This record gives sequence, structure tokens and C-alpha cells, in this order.
Amino acid sequence: MAQIYIHDLSFSYDNHFDLIFEHASFSLDTCWKLGLIGRNGKGKTTLLRILLGEYPYSGSISAPVPFDYFPYEISQENKERCASDFLSQLKANCEEWRVLCELGKLNLDAELLYRPFKTLSHGEQTKVLLAVLFSGENDFLLIDEPTNHLDQESRKTVKEYLQKKNGFILVSHDRDLLDGCVDHILVLNRKTIEVQTGNFSSWWENKKRKDRFAMAENEKHLKEIASLKRAADQSGRWAEKNENTKIGYDPVKNHDRHIGTRAYIGSKTKKMQSRVTQYKKRMERAREEKEGLLQDIETPAELKLNPLTFHKERLIACRDLSIRYGDKGKAVLDNFSFTLMQGERIFLHGMNGCGKSTLIKAIQKQSGNNPYPENMQITISGQLFVAANLIISSVSQDTSFLHGEIKKFCAQRNLNESLFFALLRQLDFERGQFVKRLEELSEGQKKKVLIAASLLTPAHIYIWDEPLNYIDVFSRIQIEELLLKYQPTMILVEHDIRFREKIATRIVEMKN
Repeated sequence: MAQIYIHDLSFSYDNHFDLIFEHASFSLDTCWKLGLIGRNGKGKTTLLRILLGEYPYSGSISAPVPFDYFPYEISQENKERCASDFLSQLKANCEEWRVLCELGKLNLDAELLYRPFKTLSHGEQTKVLLAVLFSGENDFLLIDEPTNHLDQESRKTVKEYLQKKNGFILVSHDRDLLDGCVDHILVLNRKTIEVQTGNFSSWWENKKRKDRFAMAENEKHLKEIASLKRAADQSGRWAEKNENTKIGYDPVKNHDRHIGTRAYIGSKTKKMQSRVTQYKKRMERAREEKEGLLQDIETPAELKLNPLTFHKERLIACRDLSIRYGDKGKAVLDNFSFTLMQGERIFLHGMNGCGKSTLIKAIQKQSGNNPYPENMQITISGQLFVAANLIISSVSQDTSFLHGEIKKFCAQRNLNESLFFALLRQLDFERGQFVKRLEELSEGQKKKVLIAASLLTPAHIYIWDEPLNYIDVFSRIQIEELLLKYQPTMILVEHDIRFREKIATRIVEMKN
């Protein structure tokens, strides 16, 4: 058991005025299974990169163990090769037999190491890289969102694998994963950093209690300050009125007055003024106690949605549907049938490669919006009915096409710029992010750009393909509440089991 100490850490990116970390101090134990959570853009990946020594910073970091980071970067050259050929490039002194042992724990065949890396599925690639990561000894591991784009079965395998490990920081927004395999939580709050024992659910319950207490204390201090202000104002008026009686008086009305009473009046006024001073000091103390109470409170704005109502109940139907790439390619989807009725929120569920995203793109193509480039055509056989004049608003799982300024993005999509920026602010975008180019944003912020664009587009159906990849926990809860309130018609592909349990009206199983 050893400690990692971070003391007085400060960091900001070049050409950006906002500080990511400012005089932050905390410590970690090298045997912890630590979950790292925080809003998008708060610096989770940045912190991991700082620990790796990739970014210059001020302050000090004391670590008795070396760090290693997931995901590894795989060059185009290595993607053509077998993983066994470049293990040592990924992890120094990596021993193949140790990797093979870890692959067994991930329920994978050893032969995956000896196939070209590019031929492996995304889930297989992720698991191979995790096996490499955990093949070393005495490293403290930095794991950055390992389950993005993984299907439910692969997520379950990764969760069960990490349950048996320790000595790592796990960045994830998947509440089920965090609950299943961490014993401590490191939280990048709005203004502070805290470390707490437990998993996500225990931290979340503690946070809600702390937030309720902080808001109650804030309300109490506000009432106390208002009461003290009224008392100080009243005492001030009394003192001023009393002081004004020192000079001049009517001998008929004030027959008991004489020159000697001036000293008494002055003494009384002094006591009243002293009381005013005490009230002001108490108000200042109350203000100081109030400061910081709400600095880490999460109060997500209530989002709005304008779903359109279609004149028919049945919007989409397919029967014995088969989809293949080109004319002679292998069928990605075969003999598939389902119907979408107005008001349903259908989740497409199945392993990676079973055709979920392909079905979504086929529906978009049938509706007149072909998302495929000209050199990637699909062939559809069987029946696919999409109601005429149906307006679809979509969120793609891919963000690589986002380039340029946010204003240009708004113009291309005919979005009201002011409303779009306001919605991004409600999704916790800092104003300083608006001047960045889209490619400079974090992956979570890019996803929020796509979600905001979809929310601003009135539609009969909202089709979202893995919308929550990289999206922070607080925004996930915010989006859940939005969809439950407005209940739009939707087709979704999303592997966050907590999100699906709350939102789905029906789950459609798809098989390879």
C-alpha cells in the first residue's frame, strides 16, 4: 500500500484563459479501485495526461509507482499487423504469456493476438488492449472510458474483469460500471475536488443530502442577513433621531430638558451606533459563512423539446428485412421485422455488428435522407415502410465530421444561433468554449453539440445512435428527465443500462 500525493496542482491549456485546475491538492492509495467523475470539460482526461507527465503543470506530484494509460494509440501500420508483433511498443517489457493469461480472464481466445488487429471487432480490440494494460506488475493504471461503443455483453465482461482488479483510476459515465467495480470516487466538482469511499450510488446519495443541507443553510443565512439588515437599519434611524435632539429644544414641550441632558443623549446615541456596528459585523460573518455553500451544487436546467405529432399511428414498419453492403456483400441484417408506433421509445439491443446502426441508416435513406457516401451504398430487400413526409431528427455515434466554428455549424443546419448557444449553456457548456473550433472540444462536448442540434429540430421521430458516449452523468440524468417529460417518439441505440431502464417503452432484440 502506497500513497500518490498531488499538491497545489494548477494547469491551463495554452491560448485559453480558463484554468482547468487551480491549487488542487488530494491524495490516492495505489490499491484503490478509483472511479473518476465530473462534468464534460472539467479535466478528467487532462488529469490522467498530467499524471503520465505529458502536460507541464505547476505544483507537485509524488508517486511511488509508474503509470500506464488506456486506450493505447495504435498506428495505421500496426493495425495491419497482429497484436503479438507490437506488444512491446504498447507496454515496455510486456510479456506475451501474461497477455494470454489476461485474455483468458476476459473470455477471449488466444488466437486474437495472431490476427491482424484491424480485423478484430471494436469490443475485441478493447479487450486485447485491456489485457495488455493489466499484464504488467506494480503499475497504477489510468483507464479512460473503456466501454464506449461496446455492446451490453462486452460491457458486462469488462465490468466483471475490473471487479477482480485493483490499483487503477477508471474514468466512466456508466453508472452501472462504476457501481460494479470501484470502491472509491474522485469527483471533479464545479469548484472543488473530493475523494470519497464507496461507489457511484453511495456518492450520489451523499451528494444529494449534502446539496439539500447546503441549500437549507444558504436559505437560513439569507434570512439571518435580511433580519440583521432590518435591525441595523432601525437602530441606525433611532441613533440618528436621538442624536438630532442634542441641539435645540422647545422649553414648553420639553420642560424636563436642560443643558445637562446632552451628555446623556450622546451616550445613548453612542450605544445605538455601537449596536449598528455589531449588527454589521454579524451580517459580514453570515455572508462569509454563506459563501461557498452552493459552489458545488448541481442544478441542471430543465431542457425543452418540441416533438411533432404525425397524422398516422404507424410510422415505421419492416418485415423480413435484409440489408447488405453493395449488391453481393454479406447481409448485415437478415429477415428482421418490427413496427414503430407513435409515442414509442424503442431501444435496439444486440451485440456489436448485429446491424443496429445499419438499420437506422436504412430508415434514414428510405425517408429521403441518405447518410451513406456515394461509395458506400446499401442494398435493401424485404419490406421497409417509412411514412411519407416524416421529419426525422438524428444524433450520430460518430463525431469525427465536426470541424470549424460553432456558428458555421448552426448556419449549415439552419439553427437559431442564440437558441443553440442558450441550449448548450443549459447542457453546462462554459461560455469560453463557444470560441473554440469544434475539433478542439472534448468528445463529450462534441456529443452535446449533436444532441443540442437534435433537440432544437422539431421532428416526428428522434433517432439517436449511441448518444451518451462520453456524456457526463449529470447531463445523462438531465436528458432522462427531458425524455420522460415530453415523451417523444424515438429509436435509440444505447448501452447504458440505467438509461435504458428508465426511458425504453420497448426493447427490440437483434441477433447477428
